[in-house]
Amino acid sequence: MVDEQKVNQVDDRRKGIPGSGEEGVEGRGYELPFLLLAGFRSLIDRLHAELAHQGHPDLRPAHGFALQAIGARGATASEIGRRLGVSKQAAGKTVDRLVALGYAARADDPADARRKLVRVTPHGVDALRRSAVVFDELRAEWAASLGADRLRDLESGLRAVVPPEAFRLDAAGWLGGS
Repeated sequence: MVDEQKVNQVDDRRKGIPGSGEEGVEGRGYELPFLLLAGFRSLIDRLHAELAHQGHPDLRPAHGFALQAIGARGATASEIGRRLGVSKQAAGKTVDRLVALGYAARADDPADARRKLVRVTPHGVDALRRSAVVFDELRAEWAASLGADRLRDLESGLRAVVPPEAFRLDAAGWLGGS
């Protein structure tokens, strides 16, 4: 028999959450990851809406992870796949799309003529720079809503509990993708 009080229900996600009308009610354990994910999602959705407005309408969240995985020095499709936690083929498809959109380009590796490096183009750099500015603006909005001290405390608390090795780009790996 299922104890309905202990089942993680998306329908119950607002119960006990500050601002939901149930002030003073302690959150449930499963709410924390939902809140963190929803916060992440709201930031990413707002980022991409603003990037679309600023001339990057085709850029998707996966593209941002891939651009980060390419890095400043470039990377091969295999390296990008490893950094993202996806197959070389999946990374190749993402790279193909980034190349088609003008965010990345393939070039011969000067150290090994057999390898192709993927590099971020000036259009890709523009998107990354604009992303950084938008993230700063979104953080400022959160600081205005929560208060600067509460936001700093939240960030400090998360830094204290999130292990350094958790800062990876392989979202597909922990979401069950390939």
